Amino acid sequence: MVYSHHVCGCALATGLSALLVISASLPELKDLNSSMTTSEMAREVEELRKDCASYTEKLERIKSATNHVTPEEKEKVCSEQKLYCKEWRRRKRMATELLEAILEGYPKSKKQFFEEVGIETDEDHNVTLPVAV
Repeated sequence: MVYSHHVCGCALATGLSALLVISASLPELKDLNSSMTTSEMAREVEELRKDCASYTEKLERIKSATNHVTPEEKEKVCSEQKLYCKEWRRRKRMATELLEAILEGYPKSKKQFFEEVGIETDEDHNVTLPVAV
């Protein structure tokens, strides 16, 4: 009797160890099933190589471009922008002062006057002056 119990115990222990091995390999199996196959991986690598080649070609075109902006041209454009912004501010201030003078004797509100005359402001179109540099 003891002998058969010992045999059953071994069979039980062997069955338990097999279950442990199977349950331990389930996460590994899940990982393997969710990973890419060799052919999918090869396609992905080829796609990435094509992307890399096109980016390298684009970089070379940019590096070899001869139409770079010279510091003199950049300075000229920046100074023109400053001039135009200064002029914009000056004209806006003049228009605002003129409209305020007209509105002093006008019986209706500023908004109603602007609608009647057809004046559109920078604020109506969410336009802001660039920050002075």
